[in-house]
Amino acid sequence: MFNQTSVTEFLLDFSDSQELQPLIFAIFLAAYLAALIGNLLVIMLVALDHHLHTPMYFFLMNLSILDLGTISVTVPKSMANSLWNTRSIPYAGCVAQVFFFFFFVTANFASLTIMAYDRCIAICKPLHYETIMNRRACVQMAVSAWVSAILYSSLHTGNTFRLPFCHSNIIKKFFCDVPQLLQLSCSDSYLSEVWLLVFGMSLYFSCFLFIIVSYVQIFSVVLRIPSKQDRQKAFSTCIPHLLVVSLLIFTGTIAYTKPTSNSPSALDLMVTVMYAVLPSMANPIIYSIRNKEIKAALGKFIGRK
Repeated sequence: MFNQTSVTEFLLDFSDSQELQPLIFAIFLAAYLAALIGNLLVIMLVALDHHLHTPMYFFLMNLSILDLGTISVTVPKSMANSLWNTRSIPYAGCVAQVFFFFFFVTANFASLTIMAYDRCIAICKPLHYETIMNRRACVQMAVSAWVSAILYSSLHTGNTFRLPFCHSNIIKKFFCDVPQLLQLSCSDSYLSEVWLLVFGMSLYFSCFLFIIVSYVQIFSVVLRIPSKQDRQKAFSTCIPHLLVVSLLIFTGTIAYTKPTSNSPSALDLMVTVMYAVLPSMANPIIYSIRNKEIKAALGKFIGRK
């Protein structure tokens, strides 16, 4: 039996098989390198190419920074544990993981909501686009997303770690996550954190509804465009964003609606990886694969070498 004062570290026990540790390390290393290279490339291209100094690419660069932060909070520690054959994470390290993971994921979703608004203004009100989405407005929206995420993350982290942990110190994931931590609590006050999670999910759902409404307006305008080429161009700027939003919603819903298990299976690990790793790795690919501006900027960058 553990009490609150005895918990100085947690154990990340997401795989009981020591034989799988090298494979898990290799998978995480490949995923992290892919996310690192992809997101840094997007950030660098947007920063260096003046043709990409537009609101859409400003928010895309912001999204890449957040994606890089999301995967860097969880994967490097898990890789280090696999490499050194250990499972421990200090109490302070677990607090930091919860805070920064919530921060980056929340800011990420807020940024995707802002990006939907940006596309809606660009397509539905093109004559007013530069006035509405000016540099100051873009910076203010990005900063508001980050500040809101900091406040929300601070609330979650403080509310979670004020609980006494006396059932165990073993977390059945490869990083510290709130649902697993709530299982370790021996206090009824954990219900306040559950309600906070429910409140958070309602906020996420509100943002999702805003995105849906924005795209209903976008598609109603695009489908009335007489030129097929112009319709395709409009769709090409919206489809990647819809794919990224769908990926985050789909993986997050599976991760947080699936019942927590005392003995993690391969499915549990896969679901966690899909939510915490896959979006950060896939987003730069989704946004770049059919984006002519990104390809042109990349071609110019390579041509300088």
